[in-house]
Amino acid sequence: MSSVATYYNGKSVLVTGATGFMGKVLVEKLLRSSPDVKAVYILVRPKAGQSMQERVVDMVKCKIFDKVREGWPNFHEKIKAVNAELTQPNMAISPEDTQELLSEVNIVFHCAATVRFDEPLKLALLLNVMGTQQLLVLARQMQNLEAFIHVSTAYANCNRRHIEEVIYPPPVEPKKLFDLVEWMDESLIQEITPKLIGDWPNTYTFTKALTEYLVQQEKGNLNVAIIRPSIVGASWQEPFPGWIDNFNGTSGFLIAAGKGIIRTVKCNLDAVADIIPVDVAINLTLAAGWYTAVHRRIVRLLPAHSQHNHPFDEKTCFRFDLAENYVIATYKRNPLEKAFRIPSANMTSSDLIHQYWTTVSHRVPALLYDLYLRLTGRKPRMMKIFNRLHRTMTLLEYFTSRTWEWNSDNVNMLMSQLSPKDKKLYCFDVRQLHWSEYIENYCLGTKKYLLNEDMAGIPAAKQHLRKLRNIQYAINTTLLVIIWRVFIARSQMAQNIWYFVVNLCYKFLSYFRASSTLRH
Repeated sequence: MSSVATYYNGKSVLVTGATGFMGKVLVEKLLRSSPDVKAVYILVRPKAGQSMQERVVDMVKCKIFDKVREGWPNFHEKIKAVNAELTQPNMAISPEDTQELLSEVNIVFHCAATVRFDEPLKLALLLNVMGTQQLLVLARQMQNLEAFIHVSTAYANCNRRHIEEVIYPPPVEPKKLFDLVEWMDESLIQEITPKLIGDWPNTYTFTKALTEYLVQQEKGNLNVAIIRPSIVGASWQEPFPGWIDNFNGTSGFLIAAGKGIIRTVKCNLDAVADIIPVDVAINLTLAAGWYTAVHRRIVRLLPAHSQHNHPFDEKTCFRFDLAENYVIATYKRNPLEKAFRIPSANMTSSDLIHQYWTTVSHRVPALLYDLYLRLTGRKPRMMKIFNRLHRTMTLLEYFTSRTWEWNSDNVNMLMSQLSPKDKKLYCFDVRQLHWSEYIENYCLGTKKYLLNEDMAGIPAAKQHLRKLRNIQYAINTTLLVIIWRVFIARSQMAQNIWYFVVNLCYKFLSYFRASSTLRH
């Protein structure tokens, strides 16, 4: 009998960010493991021309719910969508919906946030900090609330190398910052943003640190847990290996590497690429919700990362120097369709070498390909793609060049509180994860779930790679001959070497032919 699953049966759960990557996995796991959950309320806003209802319909159609759908076709009846906008007063929730939430909700999972690193500071504050403040105001009025679980990030305090399971005070009070950006012109805010965020690398991590502090200050009597996942990647096991539904961060770079678009990355080869599978992060989140509600804990922080107990053990950590072995090898065995070039990776910590390969392997091929597109009457696009990828790589460079150490005492304590059944059903022990297998499934997941490519098309994709390889050999040989001929035309020494090599090859072929004749 699972204590965690049993706890959620009969409960009403509120989830923000339910249409996002982590939110979908949380809702799916909740419905699958606790089918008698009373209701799952999700806050949804209209977006990109879609109404709230249309977004919810798209969400429940998602492949991630296939397992739930097989045994429970009407699972969507448990999901109750509430029209809301976290940045608006009272979150723009209608009085009727507000009253229902106040009387029904037993546990809140706050997953909503903007994850863009280059988000303007004012908007990041609105979405990440003020949105959380609005939700806390609502949560403090809930009559039957047992736990409030806030999903933060392991990098909220990335300006520190060793991060404890504590909330660090920010350099400025969130309320003072709200007042400042309220009246200030947007261009002026952008100008002073570097000074305001200090040694944080971007507005995302800075506002996440502010949000943690705000939760601590404004929680009132709520039982609170804060989850700090690192880089959230594709699923490890649930609902099936390799599931991913967005191109953000790691997933986009894997596809770019698999397509042969990206061939050089600047990083610290010994640094840990701290990826945490999404199902591991969600299992921890649900287990933390159970523990916080049952044991009435006030602010418990739980980091979810891949360095559990063994910060630099190759078996439990995925380092950047392993990327070529795992990622490139997988994409060569299972190539993506219509690849731009043969997958290859040059990982380096040298800025000079990186700039060289960026020019040779990125910019020059992009310019030549765009020239080809122009000559054939098509719109050039490759340089635009490279520029966008390079901007993203620059934003991520801070994280690819460093390694952090996180204290995990609370995670270890929570794991010790789980029954053997719960340790299996809500597994968040990353020591059981085999990185080579996980990364292979992650790469395959980008092919199947993001690009919607059929695995039956792999032979044709391999044939395409062979074609690209022959083209590459032809181009390299042509360039070599042209360069060599230029040198031969200008240098007597080069001519002598050329004739010597040709004569040597001729003698070798003559000897080989004579030996073959004698054997026969």
